[in-house]
Amino acid sequence: MSGKDISKDVLNAVKKKAGKNVSEKDIHKLASGVKPSTIQSEKQLRQLIKQVSSMVKVPVSESTVNEIVNAVQKSGMNPNNMEQLMKMMMKK
Repeated sequence: MSGKDISKDVLNAVKKKAGKNVSEKDIHKLASGVKPSTIQSEKQLRQLIKQVSSMVKVPVSESTVNEIVNAVQKSGMNPNNMEQLMKMMMKK
């Protein structure tokens, strides 16, 4: 999956799951601030989840935030592999 394909897949997944349109520019702007440490830090990961929620204007309950944080932490995924994270989140 190339970077362009990821953006297209993310946009399509958001539209399909949430019925919301998000621009490719918005996705790139948000993604540019994500670093491997973001996924390793529970506080930063929670902040990222809330940013995405706000961007697509879909509220996320605290229990759902907890589920996402737990899934990311338990997955043992390499924090340098954002493609793996995107695939995991698009399946849900």
